[in-house]
Amino acid sequence: MRLDELLDELQVRIDAVRGTRDRVHSLLEAVMSVGRELDLAQVLRRIVEAAALLVDAEYGALGVIGPDGRTLSQFLTVGLTDEEIAEIGPLPAGHGLLGEVIHHPEPLRMTDLGAHSSSYGFPAHHPPMRTFLGVPIRVRDEVFGNLYLTDKRGGIDFDTEDETVISTLSVAAGVAIDNARLYEGSQRQQRWLKANAEITESLLSGSSRPAVLELIARRAQEITAARLADISMPVAGTEGLVVEFAVGADSEARQGLVVPFAGTLSGAAHQAGRSVASLHASDDERYFSDVQVQDGFGPAVAVPLGTTAGESRGVLLLARSAGDPAFGEEELEPLVAFAGQAALALELAERRRDAEQIALLEERDRIARDLHDLAIQRLFATGMTLQSAARLVEHEGAAERIGRAVDDLDETIKIIRSTIFGLRTKDRESSPGLRARAARAVGDAATALGHPPRLSMEGLLDTDVPPPIADHVMAALGELLSNATRHAQATRVGVTLKAAPGEIMLTVSDNGKGIPAQGRRSGLRNLAERAEGLGGTFTVDTPDEGGSRLVWRAPLPTGS
Repeated sequence: MRLDELLDELQVRIDAVRGTRDRVHSLLEAVMSVGRELDLAQVLRRIVEAAALLVDAEYGALGVIGPDGRTLSQFLTVGLTDEEIAEIGPLPAGHGLLGEVIHHPEPLRMTDLGAHSSSYGFPAHHPPMRTFLGVPIRVRDEVFGNLYLTDKRGGIDFDTEDETVISTLSVAAGVAIDNARLYEGSQRQQRWLKANAEITESLLSGSSRPAVLELIARRAQEITAARLADISMPVAGTEGLVVEFAVGADSEARQGLVVPFAGTLSGAAHQAGRSVASLHASDDERYFSDVQVQDGFGPAVAVPLGTTAGESRGVLLLARSAGDPAFGEEELEPLVAFAGQAALALELAERRRDAEQIALLEERDRIARDLHDLAIQRLFATGMTLQSAARLVEHEGAAERIGRAVDDLDETIKIIRSTIFGLRTKDRESSPGLRARAARAVGDAATALGHPPRLSMEGLLDTDVPPPIADHVMAALGELLSNATRHAQATRVGVTLKAAPGEIMLTVSDNGKGIPAQGRRSGLRNLAERAEGLGGTFTVDTPDEGGSRLVWRAPLPTGS
């Protein structure tokens, strides 16, 4: 019997050695699997999957600590289906027990995670979890994130050996993450350099300013994997920026959008003259008026495109979807350099446009000078000759014809002089276009309304709309905004100005109390008469969701 006991004990030790061997082999395989990847997203996914497999945990997660060092900017899970994740709701931000490992970056092992003083409990639809093991992941001298493992299969607790295995894996994970970040950084730097070269080449080839703006926004979106990228420029005389180009989510609706300085990411970057970032732009209380990053957006950053007198010349805004990684320092540095290069590109485009304008004006001056010095003098001399010849002509009819010819020459001289004056004064009187006038009117209405209206402008408003019709449009816009301020009691007002082929259309909508059937309609009648006088229409609708929608239309001259 003693021999049997010894044999049983030997078998147990052999099984333990085999288990240790198998576990070491599994750990080595996990380390090799994690270190083999160079894509950071894949590395993070491999780490959490390997950790859950090594300790036989039902659930695993990896939380990446955000730039503030207090919350989680990214949270990857294992063991939960997409449907379960959607039911649970927003991903953890790093509070409660998860935050305990952030604030105290040491391994934490628990038999019942609900018994910890920092535990907040679980949100609705969250599966129950009991045992817990948390281990920090360090990259060089900083804590990159934490591994969270719960519910070891078989209903047993995580032991010291599990903690040792995960701690060993975390060391290898830190090296793999560092390698992936270095590789990703070098690849990103190459992409930024290529984008800068492409912008420079585009400028040297004579591309227009809108084409350069589009190239800047598209390359920035591609390199940063952003869901939205837009470029907004300040509108002279207003406290706002207008989106000149947008790409990504709702890009068409964002084109022409007016963004106020106060309470917006782009406005803050413009006024500060430096980059401004947010981890959760959709619900960031600092940017309460932001109409660019609404529901569904997470990390966002606004970068100024060059600065003048402490304010930017324009702003590049990039936003990712909720749950995507935040913009880290390793991304911001090349992004700021790219924005500086883009600002230089825009300045060169403006200088080229100014040079072309100066060349055009000089050419007009030359034409005017030639007309005055050559054509008018010759016409005047011809007229004097004819007048002298008329006195020598005895035939009454011939003399009358010569007199008419002299009068025609005098009239031609007057026309040429008028043309010369037009050549020398055209483009020298700077008057704001319809786009700037509309932006200023909407910006002025924000004070009376108590909130900035949403403005969207489409089409060639400054070139297709003649000044007389533009004046009518501004009068209609002023009346409609005044009505919304005095009568609508609305919390949201939208203005859309669109120049389509052959037509200009102004739409003002709100979510107010609507237009009463028996109310005074003198202002609306004036709007209708103004539209009809131009051959257009004015309609008043009540949307299903309430409020009002007023549409003022006028035809544009053929060929505009």
